[in-house]
Amino acid sequence: MGVNVRGRSFLTLLDYTPAEINYLLKLSAEFKRMKANGEPHKYLEGKNIVLLFEKTSTRTRCSFEVAGRDLGMGVTYLDPGSSQMGKKESLRDTAYVLGRLYDGIEYRGYKQSVVEDLAKYSGVPVWNGLTDDFHPTQMLADVLTIQEEFGDVRGKKMVFFGDARNNVANSLMVVSAKLGMHFVACAPKEQMPAADLAAKCREVAKETGAVIELNESVEEAAKDADVLYTDIWVSMGEPDEIWAKRIELLQPYQVNAKVMSYAKPNAIFLHCLPSYHDRNTIVGEEIYEKFGLEAMEVTDEVIYGTQSRCFDEAENRMHTIKAVMYATLK
Repeated sequence: MGVNVRGRSFLTLLDYTPAEINYLLKLSAEFKRMKANGEPHKYLEGKNIVLLFEKTSTRTRCSFEVAGRDLGMGVTYLDPGSSQMGKKESLRDTAYVLGRLYDGIEYRGYKQSVVEDLAKYSGVPVWNGLTDDFHPTQMLADVLTIQEEFGDVRGKKMVFFGDARNNVANSLMVVSAKLGMHFVACAPKEQMPAADLAAKCREVAKETGAVIELNESVEEAAKDADVLYTDIWVSMGEPDEIWAKRIELLQPYQVNAKVMSYAKPNAIFLHCLPSYHDRNTIVGEEIYEKFGLEAMEVTDEVIYGTQSRCFDEAENRMHTIKAVMYATLK
């Protein structure tokens, strides 16, 4: 029997089987092909979705909006100042109302419990556009990008450098476990993944043949890697005061040309973006003035280098999000 996720929410990949994840990836590739060939695919015409953002974003918002419209849907965007959720209206009441007005809800914000409660009370599929714990739509884009480069991802070694306790690292560990990959969290011990999540992933790995590894040594972790991945060192919503401590901890984990040289010659570099790789942002310039750093988690030569696939990865957000919405609403 074929895979069917109609009516399901998409909150964390822990809720999805390897077969279901691979189904979404195949669907993503097909939607990408159709988009490239100019084939109309307004399969969800007449449906409406709402994008509920407590954290702003370029890629997530644009990906959901374009994907929704390509599928023929009406799209409403509610920025952090446009919703009364949690201010004048409870989360539960908001979920009841939005579920009666819309066919699907995207949430991007802070607590995982918020997206879970939206799914519990709304009665329609809810998609996690990012929480403090997980970033599942990003993972589909990442894996699609890896598949485009290497084909089968099973056994491929992916190393995440830096803050390995954040939502992206958590989700990379989960998707690697689900799809039989070799995942390495390379970070100082203070920033390693939470023990309970690592244990869950290792249980999943027993069934899929995945490897989950924690390693503080950059050179050891990067050796023979197929994919090198990093993310910003301080996530949105964390206080500015922690920059000094994070820089002290994570500067040795910057992905630069030397680190790339430890990996396989055909290794690729991924980053979920945005990235502080230069001084051409307000934050980048502030960090330079305070700490003298020209770049933080990755250097210009890597992000713009021949091994970088960051901008393919960014485009793939749209195709994979389209697949998730179609599969859960069709």
